[in-house]
Amino acid sequence: MRCPFCGNEDTQVKDSRPTDDNSAIRRRRQCTNCGARFTTFERVQLRELIVVKTNGQREPFDREKLLRSMQISLRKRPVDAERLERVVNGIVRRLESSGETEIPTGMIGEAVMDALASLDKVAYVRFASVYRNFREAKDFETFVGKIGGGDHD
Repeated sequence: MRCPFCGNEDTQVKDSRPTDDNSAIRRRRQCTNCGARFTTFERVQLRELIVVKTNGQREPFDREKLLRSMQISLRKRPVDAERLERVVNGIVRRLESSGETEIPTGMIGEAVMDALASLDKVAYVRFASVYRNFREAKDFETFVGKIGGGDHD
């Protein structure tokens, strides 16, 4: 593993343990050149996924991009990082086990919408506003009306 600080190729594993949900191995490493310490995560990847965008462009699936988009929707909401990690792991597992190697962005978006709907209603509406491309306040009203706007979380 290359050191992110000095670029040295030789690092030593100082500690390994599973993450709380057993979906990855967390490794503490130390560079033999500069002595810097850093953490890596090792996950099982069932298959290489390619995302097919609406314009037909293809790119490798990026778990971190999925996580970041959900973090943005959940900003300042009462959902802890571990719970979000479990939800993202579940989405990734579902995509990997779908049998498809090329995943349309719409499938990913719908999986995120489903997850956020049960996780946090505010984050759900935030994500939907971008995903569904809301243009005016009326779009929000219509959407919130569909999900049961009388529910105050």
